[in-house]
Amino acid sequence: MELTHLLYARRDAVATVTINRPDARNALSHEVVVELRAALQEAKLEAAVRAIVITGAGQIFCAGADLNSFRREQPELDRYFQRRQLAELFNDMTELGKPTVARVNGHALAAGMGLVAACDLAVASDAAQFGMPEVNVGVFPMMVMAIVFRNLPRKAAMELMLTGKRIDAVEALRLGLINRQVPAERLDAEVDALTQELARKSPIGMKLGLEAFYKMQDMSFPAAMAYLQDQLALLSLSSDLKEGVTAFFEKREPRFTGR
Repeated sequence: MELTHLLYARRDAVATVTINRPDARNALSHEVVVELRAALQEAKLEAAVRAIVITGAGQIFCAGADLNSFRREQPELDRYFQRRQLAELFNDMTELGKPTVARVNGHALAAGMGLVAACDLAVASDAAQFGMPEVNVGVFPMMVMAIVFRNLPRKAAMELMLTGKRIDAVEALRLGLINRQVPAERLDAEVDALTQELARKSPIGMKLGLEAFYKMQDMSFPAAMAYLQDQLALLSLSSDLKEGVTAFFEKREPRFTGR
């Protein structure tokens, strides 16, 4: 996998995908989004990977979409399909079957905030800020709002979207956008501890559980319950579930294999 705008690394069972455009505030150009999709698919298919970290290089997580796309002369149909890649990225993130953790090392704005919301979990530095400032330049967070409104209370999300204001990590934690807010010097340690804990869980349990969550979230309650009962029956066929229950009664750590 050749990457120009990203860094991809795996340490033990954790893959880290880093947007590597610090001079451009890690903005999501079309090329970055295409590479993000490719890197996440690499992590999805790599059997040794059990958790995925997404972060930005330098002092910024991601400042959002690259506004140069609005200035570039190109056929409108080409522009439309290029932007479609961002929607596909967010769709991809619901189908990874592996937990994703946003390591928010700095500002996460516009589509960058959407990227945080699209991750299953998020740990932020106390220097981070979050917001959807698109309205300030006459744009609107069209695709991002589908994710943000699944993560934040309606009135809180609406205020951020309509005013373009920013919030700090303390407020982001209160609203439920992130899981933890820590001093910058502790960010890596917190992310490492969280991802190591995730990596110890059953890979097949994680895969089926995450798939079930994203598929059932827009179902009616009766349909969701019926679907989840079937998914539990499927998971019950796994060796990992049997190993987990056996280890519980034998008072030892389970040895999960992903089968």
